[in-house]
Amino acid sequence: MRAVIQRVTQASVTVEEQVVGAIAGGLLVLLGVGDGDTAQEAQWLGHKVANLRIFSDAEGKMNRSVQDAQGAVLVVSQFTLYGETRRGFRPSFTAAAPPEIAEPLVTAFVAAIRAEGVPVATGVFRAAMQVALVNDGPVTILLEKSPAEDS
Repeated sequence: MRAVIQRVTQASVTVEEQVVGAIAGGLLVLLGVGDGDTAQEAQWLGHKVANLRIFSDAEGKMNRSVQDAQGAVLVVSQFTLYGETRRGFRPSFTAAAPPEIAEPLVTAFVAAIRAEGVPVATGVFRAAMQVALVNDGPVTILLEKSPAEDS
Protein backbone atom coordinates (compact mmCIF):
# COMPACT_ATOMS: atom_id res chain seq x y z
CA MET A 1 0.00 0.00 0.00
CA ARG A 2 1.12 3.49 -0.78
CA ALA A 3 -0.23 6.70 0.68
CA VAL A 4 0.50 10.29 -0.20
CA ILE A 5 -0.53 12.29 2.85
CA GLN A 6 -1.02 16.03 2.67
CA ARG A 7 -1.78 18.27 5.63
CA VAL A 8 -4.61 20.52 4.48
CA THR A 9 -6.72 23.41 5.69
CA GLN A 10 -9.50 22.13 3.44
CA ALA A 11 -10.04 19.41 0.86
CA SER A 12 -12.89 18.00 -1.19
CA VAL A 13 -13.59 15.41 -3.83
CA THR A 14 -16.20 15.84 -6.56
CA VAL A 15 -17.83 13.19 -8.76
CA GLU A 16 -20.11 14.20 -11.64
CA GLU A 17 -20.25 17.80 -10.37
CA GLN A 18 -21.37 16.68 -6.88
CA VAL A 19 -19.15 17.03 -3.81
CA VAL A 20 -19.07 13.51 -2.33
CA GLY A 21 -16.53 14.13 0.44
CA ALA A 22 -15.07 17.19 2.11
CA ILE A 23 -13.13 18.16 5.22
CA ALA A 24 -12.46 21.55 6.78
CA GLY A 25 -8.97 20.64 7.92
CA GLY A 26 -6.78 17.65 8.57
CA LEU A 27 -5.28 15.19 6.10
CA LEU A 28 -5.90 14.35 2.47
CA VAL A 29 -4.77 10.78 1.79
CA LEU A 30 -4.30 9.51 -1.75
CA LEU A 31 -4.26 5.73 -1.29
CA GLY A 32 -2.94 3.12 -3.69
CA VAL A 33 -3.36 -0.61 -3.13
CA GLY A 34 -0.74 -2.91 -4.62
CA ASP A 35 -1.09 -6.47 -5.81
CA GLY A 36 -0.46 -8.67 -2.78
CA ASP A 37 -1.43 -6.10 -0.13
CA THR A 38 -3.35 -7.41 2.88
CA ALA A 39 -5.96 -6.33 5.42
CA GLN A 40 -3.20 -6.36 8.06
CA GLU A 41 -1.30 -3.74 6.05
CA ALA A 42 -4.46 -1.63 5.63
CA GLN A 43 -4.92 -1.73 9.40
CA TRP A 44 -1.27 -0.82 10.04
CA LEU A 45 -1.33 2.06 7.57
CA GLY A 46 -4.64 3.41 8.90
CA HIS A 47 -3.25 3.39 12.44
CA LYS A 48 -0.06 5.09 11.21
CA VAL A 49 -1.98 7.86 9.39
CA ALA A 50 -4.27 8.53 12.37
CA ASN A 51 -1.29 8.88 14.70
CA LEU A 52 1.24 10.55 12.40
CA ARG A 53 2.50 13.63 14.24
CA ILE A 54 2.63 16.28 11.52
CA PHE A 55 0.56 19.04 13.13
CA SER A 56 2.25 21.83 15.06
CA ASP A 57 2.07 22.06 18.84
CA ALA A 58 2.08 25.30 20.86
CA GLU A 59 5.84 25.62 20.26
CA GLY A 60 5.55 25.23 16.49
CA LYS A 61 7.00 21.69 16.41
CA MET A 62 5.34 18.89 14.46
CA ASN A 63 4.21 16.97 17.51
CA ARG A 64 0.44 16.45 17.16
CA SER A 65 -1.64 13.93 15.23
CA VAL A 66 -4.77 14.66 13.21
CA GLN A 67 -6.74 13.37 16.18
CA ASP A 68 -4.88 15.72 18.56
CA ALA A 69 -5.58 18.61 16.16
CA GLN A 70 -9.28 17.60 16.03
CA GLY A 71 -9.04 17.29 12.26
CA ALA A 72 -10.51 14.86 9.77
CA VAL A 73 -9.18 12.69 6.97
CA LEU A 74 -10.31 12.63 3.33
CA VAL A 75 -9.35 9.34 1.66
CA VAL A 76 -9.22 9.12 -2.13
CA SER A 77 -8.41 5.80 -3.78
CA GLN A 78 -5.73 6.24 -6.44
CA PHE A 79 -4.41 3.19 -8.28
CA THR A 80 -2.11 5.43 -10.33
CA LEU A 81 0.27 5.53 -7.34
CA TYR A 82 1.41 2.15 -8.69
CA GLY A 83 2.17 3.51 -12.17
CA GLU A 84 5.48 2.11 -13.43
CA THR A 85 7.37 4.36 -15.85
CA ARG A 86 10.86 2.87 -16.07
CA ARG A 87 10.28 1.77 -19.65
CA GLY A 88 8.59 3.86 -22.29
CA PHE A 89 6.32 6.82 -21.75
CA ARG A 90 2.98 5.23 -20.92
CA PRO A 91 2.67 4.06 -17.32
CA SER A 92 1.97 0.41 -16.61
CA PHE A 93 -0.37 -0.32 -13.71
CA THR A 94 0.21 -4.07 -13.42
CA ALA A 95 1.54 -3.65 -9.85
CA ALA A 96 -1.80 -2.20 -8.69
CA ALA A 97 -4.27 -4.58 -7.08
CA PRO A 98 -7.33 -5.45 -9.17
CA PRO A 99 -10.48 -3.54 -8.12
CA GLU A 100 -12.13 -6.53 -6.42
CA ILE A 101 -9.07 -6.81 -4.12
CA ALA A 102 -8.38 -3.08 -3.74
CA GLU A 103 -11.86 -1.89 -2.78
CA PRO A 104 -12.18 -3.96 0.43
CA LEU A 105 -8.65 -2.91 1.44
CA VAL A 106 -9.50 0.77 0.97
CA THR A 107 -12.60 0.16 3.11
CA ALA A 108 -10.44 -1.55 5.77
CA PHE A 109 -8.01 1.40 5.74
CA VAL A 110 -10.89 3.85 6.26
CA ALA A 111 -12.30 1.67 9.06
CA ALA A 112 -8.90 1.61 10.80
CA ILE A 113 -8.77 5.41 10.85
CA ARG A 114 -12.36 5.67 12.10
CA ALA A 115 -11.52 3.14 14.85
CA GLU A 116 -8.97 5.69 16.11
CA GLY A 117 -11.82 8.20 16.58
CA VAL A 118 -10.95 10.33 13.54
CA PRO A 119 -13.77 11.48 11.22
CA VAL A 120 -13.24 10.23 7.65
CA ALA A 121 -14.74 11.36 4.33
CA THR A 122 -14.08 9.46 1.11
CA GLY A 123 -14.21 9.65 -2.62
CA VAL A 124 -16.04 7.07 -4.75
CA PHE A 125 -14.09 3.93 -5.65
CA ARG A 126 -13.46 3.61 -9.43
CA ALA A 127 -15.10 6.95 -10.22
CA ALA A 128 -13.55 9.81 -12.15
CA MET A 129 -12.90 12.30 -9.35
CA GLN A 130 -11.74 15.88 -9.08
CA VAL A 131 -9.79 16.58 -5.90
CA ALA A 132 -9.39 20.10 -4.53
CA LEU A 133 -7.15 20.98 -1.61
CA VAL A 134 -5.28 23.72 0.16
CA ASN A 135 -1.99 22.20 1.33
CA ASP A 136 -1.02 23.52 4.75
CA GLY A 137 2.69 24.16 5.18
CA PRO A 138 3.06 22.65 2.62
CA VAL A 139 3.42 19.29 4.34
CA THR A 140 3.39 16.16 2.20
CA ILE A 141 4.47 12.71 3.43
CA LEU A 142 4.82 9.49 1.46
CA LEU A 143 4.16 6.23 3.33
CA GLU A 144 4.52 2.76 1.93
CA LYS A 145 3.85 -0.61 3.49
CA SER A 146 4.96 -3.62 1.54
CA PRO A 147 4.02 -7.24 2.38
CA ALA A 148 7.61 -8.06 3.35
CA GLU A 149 7.88 -5.35 6.03
CA ASP A 150 7.28 -6.00 9.70
CA SER A 151 4.44 -4.19 11.47
